[in-house]
This record gives sequence, structure tokens and C-alpha cells, in this order.
Amino acid sequence: MTAKRTRSDSATSAVAAMQAASVGPIKPPRFVHLRKGDKPFWDSIVRARTRDSWTDSDLVLAGNLARCLSDIERLQKEIDLEGDVLKNDRGTQVINPKHSLLETLSRRAVSLSRTLQVHAQATQGDSRDQGKKATKQREAEKVLAAQDDEDLIPRAMH
Repeated sequence: MTAKRTRSDSATSAVAAMQAASVGPIKPPRFVHLRKGDKPFWDSIVRARTRDSWTDSDLVLAGNLARCLSDIERLQKEIDLEGDVLKNDRGTQVINPKHSLLETLSRRAVSLSRTLQVHAQATQGDSRDQGKKATKQREAEKVLAAQDDEDLIPRAMH
């Protein structure tokens, strides 16, 4: 018989979440090579799921995804500098060949995100639920915008 799962709204779950958060993001295993620019992507990926849900094989894929996302950003910057169209040796205009690599990496990132269950639907739920959340947020923003700056309700300043 399998162990009973802990409810996400339970005190036990809240304590586990606080303990996991206090430790910080999962560090990559020794056998997963990350470059300096990959680290922000790694942290973002491993925070998308609970700490105890990651297996070693998941972490290998997370490393691949982090490198992939870092490469996508680097390539996009290069394309922005070089332009979408280049002149070849004969002076003919051609599409920047980096677009092909960018497309390949983008497809790989989507595939890895699905495999790891860190894509939007897995982490945020169905889009119909997101629409409801977004509507509530917009309504709250309207209420805040309608209030005076002189009101007594404290809110975040930025």
C-alpha cells in the first residue's frame, strides 16, 4: 500500500515548504556541468517543483534545460546585433543561420520543460483557471487605482 500523500494546504506541507525554502535552490549534482550563465536558469527551473520531487535523472535534464535556455538568450542577443538578414560571400541577402539554431533550441526547451513538468500548465494549472486569477488581479488593480494616495491601507511601494 502506498503512503498517504500530504495535502498541499496542511500544516505539515507548510513546514516542509519553509524548510525547503530555507535551504535555497537545489545545487546541481557533480556530474551535471553548468556554465556561469546557466545558473540563473537552473535556479528558476529547480524552484518550479518541490525540492523532494527531483530525482537525479530529473536534475540531469534540468541541467540540459538550463544550458539550452542560456544558449537561447545568448543566440538571441547575437541575432539582435547581427540582424535577421545577412549578406553571404556573393553579396546575396540570406536569413541569419542562427535563426535555425534558435528554433532548434526553442523546440528542445519546450520538450524538456514538458518532460520535467515545469511548463506553465504543470506549474500554474489550466489556462481557464489562470484567466480567473488574472481577472481577479485586474479587478484588485482597479480598486487600488481608484483609491486616494491618502488612504490608510498600506501597500507595497516601488
